[in-house]
Amino acid sequence: MNNITIPLILTTISGLSTMIGTLIIFVSKKYNNKVLVFSLSFAASIMLGISITDLIPTGYSYLIKHYNMIFIILMIIIGALFTFLIDQYIPDENSFNNGKLYKIGIFSAIAICLHNIPEGIITFMSSYKDITLGISLTIAIALHNIPEGISISLPIYYSTHSKFKALLYTFISGISEPLGGLLIYLLLRNYINDVVLNCILLFVGGMMSYISLVKLLPEALKYKRYKTIFISFVIGIIILLINHFCFV
Repeated sequence: MNNITIPLILTTISGLSTMIGTLIIFVSKKYNNKVLVFSLSFAASIMLGISITDLIPTGYSYLIKHYNMIFIILMIIIGALFTFLIDQYIPDENSFNNGKLYKIGIFSAIAICLHNIPEGIITFMSSYKDITLGISLTIAIALHNIPEGISISLPIYYSTHSKFKALLYTFISGISEPLGGLLIYLLLRNYINDVVLNCILLFVGGMMSYISLVKLLPEALKYKRYKTIFISFVIGIIILLINHFCFV
């Protein structure tokens, strides 16, 4: 195998682990509000947790050495504002039972695609330089990609009742990690630097925070299953903490 084969395999494994999150749609025999609420709030805790414990701190710790706090906050706000603008221009799909859920799934897919690309570059380059480090990163990223898959597949599935569409959108977001990471590395490696990568992390952190707080949680709260929301949110936080301290 050539020098890029193993890094590409590891990046693909970490990216396509999002597909594991779609397994929940196969155990959902029918529309179930409790499962939906659990999944929405769980996805919210994962996406918000990744933003405030990983994306934003990582971007901050590097960029604060070169820029001021205003620049860092601005990058996060731009990410949130970008998502808000998309929200205004993507119509609810009235042909589906719940157009808002469909839009949430699309938002999640877009945000995770953007999140996966720098993740793919980091995993690919780390594996290229040190295979042991690459394997550790692959495990850590794969674990937090699983609930990200849930945040895409469940809203798409419950709004369209199509397992194929849920699988397709989740697959696209997952494959963006190896393909996006590899293509950008090969085509733009002379222009991609630590500043650009960390700006992307802050931008995506703003996107994910917006999706969690403005889209996912409000949609879950609409069903008034507050106990389910609390339990799933706590489970999401616990999983993130375990992943963070054990594998990162």
